[in-house]
This record gives sequence, C-alpha cells and structure tokens, in this order.
Amino acid sequence: MTPANYITLSRIALIPLFMWAMLSTAPYSEIVALLIFVVASVTDAVDGYIARRFHQVTNLGKFIDPLADKLLVTSALLMFVQNGQISSVPAMIIITRELMITSLRMVAVAAGRVIAAGWEGKVKTCVQIVCIAFLLTGQGGAAIFGATGFRWDDMVVWLMTAVTAWSGAAYLYKHKDVLRKDNERH
Repeated sequence: MTPANYITLSRIALIPLFMWAMLSTAPYSEIVALLIFVVASVTDAVDGYIARRFHQVTNLGKFIDPLADKLLVTSALLMFVQNGQISSVPAMIIITRELMITSLRMVAVAAGRVIAAGWEGKVKTCVQIVCIAFLLTGQGGAAIFGATGFRWDDMVVWLMTAVTAWSGAAYLYKHKDVLRKDNERH
C-alpha cells in the first residue's frame, strides 16, 4: 500500500461521515457536511499528484480512485434526493452515466484495452464537485428570472446533469469500436 492509496481510502472512509452529517439535525451539521465533502474532494487531487510525482501508480490505486469518486458523488446525490433537495431524475441520469462508462471500461479490459480517463471525465468530475459543494451551501434557493419557480439549485443540478451526460456520450462515441467488436477468443 502506497501513501496515495491510503489517501484514496481516506476519501472512502469519509463518505459515511459525510452521509451522517447530511442526515443530522445537529447544529452546524450542514457546514460539517460541506467541509467533509470538500476535504474528500481535495484528496482526489492529492492522491493523484502523489501517485504520479513519486511513481506510486498501482493497480489498486487505478481501481479504488475512480470507485472513491463515484461513491462520493453518488452518496451526495442520494442524500440530496432523500432530503428532497433534488429530483431523482437527474440523480438517476448521473448514476446511469457512471455505471455505463464503468461497464464500457470493463468490456474494453476484457478485450485487452484500457480506457484511460479523458479530459471530458475530468471536466465532469470538476463540475460535479463544484455543483455539489454549491448545493451543500444551501444558498441556491433564490428564484431565477423572477417568479418562474426555477431556482439556482435547479440550474446547478441540471448543469451538472448535462455535463455528466455529455461526457458519457463523448466517451461512448470515442470508444464506440469497443462495443462493435465481438470478442474473437470464443
């Protein structure tokens, strides 16, 4: 186990604490949830930097790092849905994208190919983190365009959903050949 892997595992370990803070009615629990989410999100950049800088890239790291990202984002989405902050529709779109690309990567690996994270996925992750952090501040309840009923929270959720769907479509398009080829090792 490398230091980078321990940092990634700490991100996973923070998820139950984050969820507890999201569900808590204790004073300042919203601030605690936001701080935990921000710390967990920062570990994503730190573990990657350490792994590359000190040549500590491992297969375990390649497995748990994207898993930790998906678990953190999914836990936030589920908490928002449970708390009535967002609809289950954008949450399902985002979770579906994550499962779809993970499945695509599994098919590619079975065919002897690795699909590395592209810039689209990095943009998606950054947008998700920023949007979730904004939602955690609780400052998005003001209406946009007057009394339309469309709030800043809604705009942030649909922005995150659109960027996530776009990145998924871009991955599928870029790697469509993986899905077209049959495994010839039958």
